[in-house]
Amino acid sequence: MASALDLTASLQAASSKATPKPSAMHGDVAGARKTAEDFATFFFSQSLETVFSGMGADKIFGGGSGEEVYKSLLTQEYGKAMAHSAGAGLTDTVQREILRLQEMA
Repeated sequence: MASALDLTASLQAASSKATPKPSAMHGDVAGARKTAEDFATFFFSQSLETVFSGMGADKIFGGGSGEEVYKSLLTQEYGKAMAHSAGAGLTDTVQREILRLQEMA
């Protein structure tokens, strides 16, 4: 039977692993840029999911679960492309805010 000391040590070890680590260190411009691009990608992907949700199945492929999976993957790739090109305004704004918030911490 495990003692209370062993249980406490296990819980402390598990909680230290679960503590979130900041993805961008203070003043880490490259980390802030990656985080901003990830956010822009997510934002554009979710926006496109809404746009494409009203579209029916393609008559050539006939729909099905496979089409839904690939439609989702295609939407994510569109989001990445938008974040890297047209999303520069959003990405730059988010990056600036991340860096500003890092200075406050």
